[in-house]
Amino acid sequence: MLPGAVIGWDMSAALALGDALGVPPLAMAELLPVIEAVMVTKLNEEMAANATRDVRS
Repeated sequence: MLPGAVIGWDMSAALALGDALGVPPLAMAELLPVIEAVMVTKLNEEMAANATRDVRS
């Protein structure tokens, strides 16, 4: 765990969600790493921007 940052998703939970939504496991295995990388980057950017705003307040 890294305080104040997102480093990844719980892939078991993500795969279970995909299964519940009817997404084929092969598609999930192919798409999840790409989606995860983008989401982790964007979440960390948003948290950093919010931290900067909080310090200025």
